[in-house]
Amino acid sequence: DTGRVEPPEDYDDAVTAGPIPDNLEEDEAENYDEAITADQKSVLLTEDVSENYDDAVTAETNTNITTDNPEDYDDVITEEQDGGETEGSSMAFHEGRVRLSGGSECQGEVEIYFRQDWRRVLLDSWSLSEASVLCRQLGCGSVLNYRSSPSTTEHKHMCVTGFSCSGSEAHLGNCSSAQPVNCSSGEQLYINCSEFKELRLTEGCEGNLEVFYNGTWGNVCHNQMDDETVNMVCRELNCGRRGSLSATEARVKSAPNWLDYLKCRKPDSNLWQCPSSPWGQNRCDNSDEVAHITCTDDKKSLHTQEKCSSVPSQKHCS
Repeated sequence: DTGRVEPPEDYDDAVTAGPIPDNLEEDEAENYDEAITADQKSVLLTEDVSENYDDAVTAETNTNITTDNPEDYDDVITEEQDGGETEGSSMAFHEGRVRLSGGSECQGEVEIYFRQDWRRVLLDSWSLSEASVLCRQLGCGSVLNYRSSPSTTEHKHMCVTGFSCSGSEAHLGNCSSAQPVNCSSGEQLYINCSEFKELRLTEGCEGNLEVFYNGTWGNVCHNQMDDETVNMVCRELNCGRRGSLSATEARVKSAPNWLDYLKCRKPDSNLWQCPSSPWGQNRCDNSDEVAHITCTDDKKSLHTQEKCSSVPSQKHCS
């Protein structure tokens, strides 16, 4: 597929009409973003900067696309090349953005950006696999439930159906077989994802990894956790770009073990998009299998000391 440019490492695109000039400054955001030269903005058709991915879509074929790759992922695709992308095994990468309406950030009627418009999703082909991908894409943890929407759109509108996900995808744009249909052909989808989550290291930028879920701080176990996951935690807490992992005992013996087998992938932009065992299901011994992370910056510990608190807004404790 000559329409896609995928950097081998982390994030960021630059789209220019020719070679990037020496004075072009790249955005240095942790997870994504694009730099477009001033003279190229006039041909920029679509720029998505969601938490999950990025694209730049140009209004004409650009044979001189240049991609900077200091960090994460990303695609560049032209409008002309976009036409065939929705017909294959997955939607074009700039499509598949999702939002919920009529509820809250993690609860509501599901809408997806598909073929250059926001469309409701039908319930008929939906399963737990698709629901898991959607909640992950929204950064809303796991699925609580999904059902028929209490409201409907006008029958003349087009909806989307036929998603088929394995459950491990980072976003719905990677799932196959989505099809536009008339909204009168089925019930529309309403989803409820687990909503409030936080994470912290118990000594600031070093310590046991704990997450706030269902009203309680609990442990994250170290089983199968790798460097990608550790580095994600450090970046998300603004504690540098990388860290080291060890196993230790729980700070509070009675605390629940909320997560286990947590393993982040390159496209994941926050911890809640990373696959793991279901909440509360684990094979973890509190005496020696809780994840302890030390974030580093230029090989120096970013250790801080603050008194621990049970409230969700308190990310640091000792």
